[in-house]
Amino acid sequence: MAAAHDLLVLSNRGPLSFDRLPDGTFKAKRASGGGLVVCLGPGVERNQGLWLAATTSADDLEAAREGPVDAEGFGIQPVGVDPDDYRAYYDVVANQTLWFCVHGLWDLPRRPRFDRYWWAAWHTFQAVNERFATVAADTAAEGATVLVQDYHLALVPALLATRRPDLRVASFVHTPWCSAQEMSVLPDEVAQAILSGLSDGGPCGFHSRRWAAAFESCCEAHLGRPVRTFVSPAVPNVDDLRGVAASPACDDELKRLDALVGGCQLIVRVDRMELSKNVLRGFWAFDELLDTRPDLRGRVAFAAKVYPSRQGLAEYLAYAQEVQALAARLNRKWATGDWTPILLDTDDYYPSSVAALRRADVLLVNPVRDGLNLVVKEGPLVNERNGVVVLSQQAGAWDEVGGHTIGVNPFDVTGTANALGRALDAPPEERAEQAEGLRKAIAARSPQDWFDDQRAAAGG
Repeated sequence: MAAAHDLLVLSNRGPLSFDRLPDGTFKAKRASGGGLVVCLGPGVERNQGLWLAATTSADDLEAAREGPVDAEGFGIQPVGVDPDDYRAYYDVVANQTLWFCVHGLWDLPRRPRFDRYWWAAWHTFQAVNERFATVAADTAAEGATVLVQDYHLALVPALLATRRPDLRVASFVHTPWCSAQEMSVLPDEVAQAILSGLSDGGPCGFHSRRWAAAFESCCEAHLGRPVRTFVSPAVPNVDDLRGVAASPACDDELKRLDALVGGCQLIVRVDRMELSKNVLRGFWAFDELLDTRPDLRGRVAFAAKVYPSRQGLAEYLAYAQEVQALAARLNRKWATGDWTPILLDTDDYYPSSVAALRRADVLLVNPVRDGLNLVVKEGPLVNERNGVVVLSQQAGAWDEVGGHTIGVNPFDVTGTANALGRALDAPPEERAEQAEGLRKAIAARSPQDWFDDQRAAAGG
């Protein structure tokens, strides 16, 4: 593999996948890569970077058999991973262990359990990271810039520093980070490998100064030394977002939503149905609001666009079932013949989610802990009603836009209920002022700014 690329971006998921056509050729299609792909895409396209991402697909690997593939504005180099190895690396270690650790989500009397099966998965995690480092080292030109994305590839920066010291490397963690005490739940060997892997290959970036400080504290406690960090909050792709908002598909979804809610005020949330997003407490708060504010019954609805996530993990399956059961119970409790209080939609259909953001009178974003949260930035950019944002102080985005929102402790159900009531009652002039402040704060940066911050941190 020729070492010819001056800019590499490495992530678990990439922007494209490939389908084999009847004639044996391959057609690229945009993959559902979440916020990371949305934010990274403009910078990778503009700078003509090569994107390395994991795949278990034979078609993806065959499409790239002769080398990197250029399609849809991206240069793509799939990194092949055996499906069983991918499940161990991704589900067991990345999702079930590291994700839970940095978000503070473990049920410590029961989880985690570091038995021999887990340790086998950890060795696979190391091997997958080694595979990424090998492909990157073989692909990068002399002195190239390499931007490693997220905790899935936490070991790669240090591996590259050893194999290719000429490279300019920076990593970026899209999640929050945990305290040194929470990090101590991991076996010492694992905690040290993760922290040194991220820090030994160059500076490590975060969306919020809070998470960078937590990472620095962990490194002081577990490695006994300071590390280099930088802070750069990501920004949604405004052009793509507004393009969806202006599409016929989104207009059709907005008409359907209007027909359902009529003249009701509308609380909206748009989230993955997962533990850190705090969906249950949002519903409990709405229930308390209806209990304590009889005047709102029949006059407000809650549109929850929450789609399944990490369905291979038992904890997430159970959580999704709890969410759906709670919504059904509250509808049985409060609904009348012409009013359904909770409109639960678990279909992952982006035009429908954007339509809800357009229609929202109140946007609820109440994660337990979040690296950033793009929804709080996307909503105000397309909202047509000067919607008020109720925002968890544990979202990384709080640092940037919290002053233009109503803040909540995500664990305080009564506090969240009161905040929802205050948002619904907000007078027009207050709504307009907050909405304008949000739009200005969000528009102050672009996805290219965020990408350039990473390049600058790497020295590229």
